[in-house]
Amino acid sequence: MVRPQSRREFLRHMGLAAAATPFLGNLPSLGFANSAARKQRLVVVFSPNGIVPKNFWPDETGTDFQLKPIMQPFAEYKDQMLILKGMCDKIRGDGDSHMRGMGCLLTGTELFPGNIQGGSHTPAGWASGKSIDQEIKQHLQQSAETRTRFGSLEFGVMVPDRADTWTRMVYAGANKPIAPIDDPYQMFGKLYGQMKDRQNLKSILDDLQEDLGRVSTLISAEDRQLLEEQTTFVREMERELQQENPAEVGHAVPKLEPGVKEENDNMPKISRMNIDLMVNSFKADFTRIATLQYTNSVGQAKMRWLGIDEGHHGLSHEPDDNEDAQEKLTKINTWYAEEIAYLVKRLAETPEPGSVGSMLDHTTVIWTNELGKGNSHTLNDVPFVMIGGGLGFKMGQSLNLKNTSHNRLLMSLAHSFGHHVEQFGNPDHCGDGPLVLS
Repeated sequence: MVRPQSRREFLRHMGLAAAATPFLGNLPSLGFANSAARKQRLVVVFSPNGIVPKNFWPDETGTDFQLKPIMQPFAEYKDQMLILKGMCDKIRGDGDSHMRGMGCLLTGTELFPGNIQGGSHTPAGWASGKSIDQEIKQHLQQSAETRTRFGSLEFGVMVPDRADTWTRMVYAGANKPIAPIDDPYQMFGKLYGQMKDRQNLKSILDDLQEDLGRVSTLISAEDRQLLEEQTTFVREMERELQQENPAEVGHAVPKLEPGVKEENDNMPKISRMNIDLMVNSFKADFTRIATLQYTNSVGQAKMRWLGIDEGHHGLSHEPDDNEDAQEKLTKINTWYAEEIAYLVKRLAETPEPGSVGSMLDHTTVIWTNELGKGNSHTLNDVPFVMIGGGLGFKMGQSLNLKNTSHNRLLMSLAHSFGHHVEQFGNPDHCGDGPLVLS
């Protein structure tokens, strides 16, 4: 049994300024969205190390296309799919292809120079811009009609503990990576934490504001700007706490299987646990933006439950004429498709709360990767597969867009939420505007 913390202990362990943000961010936020407007949700799912093109991309374009072996788990949802071939990550600069593939995937902008060395290319640091999921989150959080408790939720499955360019695809801003939560019990605590958190938070906000104000007189102007971001966050939390009648969760709090450890062979269990938590978070309207990151760029999961003992990244470097490796890579990517199909099925079977249709009718799930193909490290034909009706795109299609900058797709995602950005990421790759997919 954990001994309750005193107010003094709570403050001491919390710290000040930048140290306060991750702590407060993991307490249950207390806002709740207005459900009057039609809800739209976006889920971005990442799996690493490229795909097997011959077993992934349909041969046909248009509405009359056949699903290849890797895509067969989506057969039931074929008329709700949009397959985009020809999307290219044209961001260059520092870092190897794995690093740029990961760090530029959702940001569409270069990596900062840094000291993280990868492959045979130059070292690099974090991405130099915000990721599109966070851009859309910020847009939604500005309106009472679309504001949610958390704004966004970042789920993971067996993401390494280390923090580097290969392990982060979500960015709150330039040089501000956001770590996914891959421990289902930690995510459960974030979603359904004890109300004691609310009491503790109320009790320390006044003291925290005083501490932040005192620190602001002792630091540089640059640091003061960062501190102001922390202060703004605290003020927002304070306003949420002042709501007289915060909404209830709206569904039965799920029960997690106890004792599932974060280790390679439990990857299937952790995947399903976090997917179920994500669906429950949508039921409660905790968020409308979510990401789900499987391992990391250069991920080396050993999928022994598929009869594969080699690490994923090592297999992805094998040449195309190694049929054994190609078969194993196909199995690996098919397993990822099956996990995403499970998420899609859960959404399709769940009625949309307070509206018509299913949750899938209001949600678009995007499956993507940092590379188009593992052994060539190409950033061309990066896979983007969409399922669901959340963004209003014309579904039931396979398209070949042939060497199109993925920045334009990122712009389209923002536009689908009514956020009409004129560019996103590197403006050199935005000149033709958002893709027309509706």
